[in-house]
Amino acid sequence: MRDKLKLSNKGRYGVRAIFDIAFHGRGKATQVKHIAERQEIPVRFLEQIFQELKKSGLVSSKRGPRGGYALSRASAEISVGDVIRALEGKIRLDDASHGGDATGRAVTSRAFRDLEADMEACLDALSIEDLCERGEAEGLHRKPPHRYVYSI
Repeated sequence: MRDKLKLSNKGRYGVRAIFDIAFHGRGKATQVKHIAERQEIPVRFLEQIFQELKKSGLVSSKRGPRGGYALSRASAEISVGDVIRALEGKIRLDDASHGGDATGRAVTSRAFRDLEADMEACLDALSIEDLCERGEAEGLHRKPPHRYVYSI
């Protein structure tokens, strides 16, 4: 039996990280270490993911003790598809380098392109805000923001 068609860890972790900022950080700057703790994602890997998400314009970064990563747009304006494409690229089910011929390759290529479009539409129909609403409906509790305690 072959492996299933599935997202890589990078894609799944990216969606979880963006969800975490939207849900727990309410879209505001959130430190990578806090996201990593809550989502059980290795910090180094998460830092690499955020670099790609930043390059794609989905998050912005802020330096300093109250810094971290924040959503660049409202969570309702960011789809799961946006995150997946930023990290994984466009969904591909077919090798487009082959032309159509009498073997049926043209027929299956068109079918795969239709499936790709359907999958993209499904991912684009689900926003990060939708995930936050699901979290609330399932009883997930928002974590309070981390407080900074200074002592002299």
